[in-house]
Amino acid sequence: MQSVTTILICQYPLPYNKIASWTTMYNHYLRSGAHPFDIIVCPEGDEEVEGVQYSYITQVGAIDKIKNKFDNKSRFNGYFDALNAVLKKDEKYIIQVIDHSGFIIPLNEFITENYSRNNFYIQYYYQGFDIIYKDERAQPFLNGIDEMFFLTALAYEHYKNYYDALTMRCGVMHNATSSKQFYRLNRGAKDVEKSDLNITAKLVFIWCSQDRPKKGLHLILDVWKRIFTSETEMQLLIVGVEKEITQPGVRVIGRVPNHILPQYYQVSDFYLFPSLWKEGFGIVLAEALKCGCYCIASNQGGIPEVLGHGKYGKIIEHPNFIDEWVTTINESITEYKANNYDNPYYTKDFETMYDINVWQEKMNSKIAEAKLNIS
Repeated sequence: MQSVTTILICQYPLPYNKIASWTTMYNHYLRSGAHPFDIIVCPEGDEEVEGVQYSYITQVGAIDKIKNKFDNKSRFNGYFDALNAVLKKDEKYIIQVIDHSGFIIPLNEFITENYSRNNFYIQYYYQGFDIIYKDERAQPFLNGIDEMFFLTALAYEHYKNYYDALTMRCGVMHNATSSKQFYRLNRGAKDVEKSDLNITAKLVFIWCSQDRPKKGLHLILDVWKRIFTSETEMQLLIVGVEKEITQPGVRVIGRVPNHILPQYYQVSDFYLFPSLWKEGFGIVLAEALKCGCYCIASNQGGIPEVLGHGKYGKIIEHPNFIDEWVTTINESITEYKANNYDNPYYTKDFETMYDINVWQEKMNSKIAEAKLNIS
């Protein structure tokens, strides 16, 4: 069987040193040494993965950036130069593109014009939920992909139902995190951790995200005014934003490094995820689940699937309705107290659910299957 070279294409340097859900996964994947990639095409960064050939995307100057706004194809010349440096005629390649939808059509045109398209198998890993193209670009985009990975089965169904024809191979690859980092503490360890963090409230709630309107912080602060009782009974931790919030029972933690983040989930009783847009997955929700939080989240995008469609936590059907949040949270508090201040949804399955090593093994299988398909 002819050998197949695997190429990973990314618009960011890999490994990527800033925090993002899928870049964190790929950092782990690449550093593990258990990945199948032979070549990485990306901008030059501060670190290289041992045993992998890099072909760097040339940096674009300010003038070229302006020109590229009017010429979409030339926008990717740096990518094509990097590919030409490593591609060989008549050899076979798997190219995996992560969440860079605008690159798919130009990539397919580049390969078709300069090489044999039959020698290439393009995998596209979509990190969103909603339909990307609803105009004349839709068909060239879909035709340019041999296999598309969705974050949830809900996202796949959304695509399948929207388009009259969806002909590429498809699969579901949930985002994942480290089970060694995100896990539940026993009650004694949780109490010690709360004391170390100077948290004294009986019930601890946490919201963790960026402060953008679609993440719903303004909504939760409004809800909090209606459910808050006293400082000794309840506290809301706000993680991920730096602004001052002067509201009773609210404590702003600010931005914290990823290795510190589990502490705040682990001392919390409830995780509130009031997303107001179609989330692709919501890795923070998976992290909170694994740390034992009673999760209450919006019915948006792929979120219900992450929560097992209500098997692992409460789903707010109308996330823009303040009263629905208030009623659900109050009911959940009653349920939590009746369960001896423990999460009634928690199961030992959470210990390995959405685990990075399981994700890694599945991705290896997907690439191995792709090699069979192209061979």
